[in-house]
Amino acid sequence: MGRAANWLGKYPSCFEVFSAEGGGGGELEPHFGFTKRMAALVDAEEAAVTASEPAMAGRLARVLMLARGRRLQVSKLAALRGPLGLPDDYLLRLLPAHTDLFRLSNPYPHRRNAAELELVRWAPSLAVSAVEAAATASGSAPRFTCSLPASWAKSHAKMEEFNSTPYISPYSEEWAVPGTDAEAEKRAVAVVHELLSLTLWRKMSILKLEHFKREFGLPEDTARMLLRHPCLFYVSNRYKIHTVVLREGYEGSGLREKDPVVAAKDQLGELMQEGLHEYNQRRRAANLEKRRRRGEIEVKKEEEKVEDEDAARLVSAEKREERRRFYTVLFDDANR
Repeated sequence: MGRAANWLGKYPSCFEVFSAEGGGGGELEPHFGFTKRMAALVDAEEAAVTASEPAMAGRLARVLMLARGRRLQVSKLAALRGPLGLPDDYLLRLLPAHTDLFRLSNPYPHRRNAAELELVRWAPSLAVSAVEAAATASGSAPRFTCSLPASWAKSHAKMEEFNSTPYISPYSEEWAVPGTDAEAEKRAVAVVHELLSLTLWRKMSILKLEHFKREFGLPEDTARMLLRHPCLFYVSNRYKIHTVVLREGYEGSGLREKDPVVAAKDQLGELMQEGLHEYNQRRRAANLEKRRRRGEIEVKKEEEKVEDEDAARLVSAEKREERRRFYTVLFDDANR
């Protein structure tokens, strides 16, 4: 209980610890629960997830439409749950309500984890990529857009050259047999662009992406392909997790369009950071008092200086640590 209580104590705005009678009655035992604010945000997140179930079904159907054979192993789909914003119980939520779209099958009953999620019918209304939708809205031909500043002249020139050949839809039925290497890369870029457009955060671990090379027809060295198209993709190694980011999905450091589920998760993250800040402030005050009692801080001016320095250091450290934790949870394969 000691470690758990210490961890819970770091987030006083999220969790409260109290004593109550155990299941057998009599002796008091430690319990914990959500604070009112945390409970309200958890309910808001669940409401956002429930409201977005139709959109989830559409995203999942599109992913299957991108895949070879219009099916994917359920065990492999687990890697896409986080980026696509699918809850743990997405199969129980979506399949009963969308039997016209999805079907579970097991072509290899003797193998463990061989269950596949299969697309039952092709949905023409869904087979429209983000690039094609933008072209329709602007009344122009489908083409990729360079999201780098105009000063990146060479990158813009390369993108113009890349756009000089016709756009190949990632939903094309003939994607498996491209005529040339250039066409194969054109479609592979379109597939990655569409996959990232379907994710809530417009980003994905490259390791996760490479798990689906065969299913999505991606090249062996997918990472190198991404680096060849800086106008479209930004490759990050933040926190030692290689991630590909769709440039056009961001304005500065923020998402251009924030899904309600993302907004709900952001509020939870902010509340956790607020609790961690409060915990660190209390810890800093206790340490300062210990130093004062030992005579290490004798002058009030010096005390104020140390307080300001400690506060700045702790705030910076706690923000870095919390960002690292959330980033790892979202994009590290070990957590999916």
